[in-house]
Order: sequence, then structure tokens, then C-alpha cells
Amino acid sequence: MKEISIIKKTVSLVLKAIVIISAIIGTVLSYFGGRNGFMSGTKVFMFFTIQSNILIAIVSAIGVCIVLKGLDIHNFAKAWYVIKLVGTVSITLTGVVFVFVLAPTLGAEAWNIHNILTHVVVPLAAIVDFFVISGVTRIKKINVLFVLIPPILYAIYAGIGFAKGWIFVEEFNLNYPYFFLNWGSPAGAWGFSKELPFMGCAWWILAIFFFLLVIGCIYLAIADRIERRSYRDDLR
Repeated sequence: MKEISIIKKTVSLVLKAIVIISAIIGTVLSYFGGRNGFMSGTKVFMFFTIQSNILIAIVSAIGVCIVLKGLDIHNFAKAWYVIKLVGTVSITLTGVVFVFVLAPTLGAEAWNIHNILTHVVVPLAAIVDFFVISGVTRIKKINVLFVLIPPILYAIYAGIGFAKGWIFVEEFNLNYPYFFLNWGSPAGAWGFSKELPFMGCAWWILAIFFFLLVIGCIYLAIADRIERRSYRDDLR
């Protein structure tokens, strides 16, 4: 485990503060500012968006303590960095799905302050922070599999909710959180259709898993390159 420079520590702490503050404000605004019951009140906690924001905020808060201690608690810091990878990839999914899948279907009303904070600001700050401190240690590539844990748990959670008839969106009386997790759509589990969600939930879930593994591998490759460069700089 390597020590990081004062500059990197400062940048990392600022980024972590942005993540924590933005996640908290975004969640609070979502709780009170949802449109006509859509993703508002306690319902916000049923969505992966808020769950992933809470996860990365907690990870960042722990990271603040680790950075302030100089990353000298080796085993815990290494475990935290793996969890940081998981949280960063999860919040990346939140941002990508919103920007490229949900926002286009929701239109201009999607770009309110709480959505911008939870889907754009938090993901960007978390991703940058991951690379700012990536030179302090190396994560084994096999650990990329851990990035699948949050979406697997959420897919199970949403599936149980669908089966039991939980209402995720009261405005439209929907028993699923996102259109690609609607097991009752014309596409069903493994089928295809000409309308949303175009393909069955199982295909969407597999596509998301593949996306997460690719993103995780890319992040680790970039982090490994930064770590190697940091190592070469130390030898000079």
C-alpha cells in the first residue's frame, strides 16, 4: 500500500465530499420533490438509483477516514478499495442507464436538480475519485466479479416485488421499478417485442451484467496503468 501525495489527498477528499453531499441532497430532494408520487417519499428507496447513491456515499465516508489516516491500515484499506470499485461501477450504471435509457424516454422533465445530482454529479465525482487514489494499491482482476453483487441483489429484489405486487410507481400503479424489469411485458423473460422493453427481462439483466463486467475491467485496467506509472515514478 502506497502513500499518496498531499495534492491527491486533497483532491480525493473534495471529490468524496461532493459525492456525499450530492447524494444526500439528491436523495432528500427526491424524497420531497418527486413528480405526483413518481419516485418520491419512501418509494425512492425502492430504486437502484437511490440505493447506489447511498452505497457510494457510505463508501466515500469510510474513504475519508482512510485517506485522513494516510492509508496505513493496509488490509482494511485494500478491502475498501475493492468495495470502492463495486460502488463506483454501480453508480456508473446508475448514470449510464439514466442518461442513455431513462432520460430519453422521460424527456426534459427528467433533468431536474435531484436527478442531475444523483445520476450525473455523484457518478462523475465517484469515478474521478476512484482513479485519483488508484495508484495506492492493485486490485486482482478476479475481484471484478464482485461488481455483479449489487445488480444481482437488486434484480432479485425487483423480481420479488413484481411477484408480490409491490407498487414502485404509484402514479402509474407499476409493480416494477424500470421498464426493463417488467416481467409482465409482451417480451416476458426471454422474448422480444416491437415496443418497450423490446426484449425480455432476462436479456436485459444479462446485458447489464456484461456491461458491468466490461466497465469493471476497463476501470481496473486504467487503475493498473496508473499504479504502474506511479511505481515507475517512485523509482526515478
